[in-house]
Amino acid sequence: MTDEALVLRAKEGERDAIDSLMERYRYFVKSKARQYFLVGGEQEDLVQEGMIGLYEAIMHYDGKSAFRTFASVCVDRRIIDAVKSSNRLKHRALNMSVSIDETDFETADDPEKYVLDSENRQEMLSLMSKVLSSFEFQVVVLYMDGQSCAEIATAVGKEYKSVDNALQRAKNKLKKEMD
Repeated sequence: MTDEALVLRAKEGERDAIDSLMERYRYFVKSKARQYFLVGGEQEDLVQEGMIGLYEAIMHYDGKSAFRTFASVCVDRRIIDAVKSSNRLKHRALNMSVSIDETDFETADDPEKYVLDSENRQEMLSLMSKVLSSFEFQVVVLYMDGQSCAEIATAVGKEYKSVDNALQRAKNKLKKEMD
């Protein structure tokens, strides 16, 4: 059965049609998600975002183009939105806050933990400087500091795609090094 026919059945509420499309496009979504990196998240988080984008594509498909093309755009947009959202500092205070229910308030601002975190960051920076090119290193450090690819591109005077490519290369190199 064609994708378009399954979409029509899915819009009529046929659960099997939705399941079939979701299964049919699962690897497609995974391959799309592999192209991106989510700060503070895992690859599976991006896959889930992509699957939500696929579901939205099924529900909003209008038949004006091939379903695969429409689904590709919807999946990409959903994943990119998730990546952009993770790069925003809007929720930083919430994510770094300490529970009021903390039993030992002294550990909230533990100097030892601060020193260990600083040492871990220094070790990570040292490893990165050995593994990455100087441009990749610069881009990753700016990215770790919460800047978006567009902001980094402006800061280093390079094209957006160059920055994005550097991040992807760095991610792959660091992953190999960590394994």
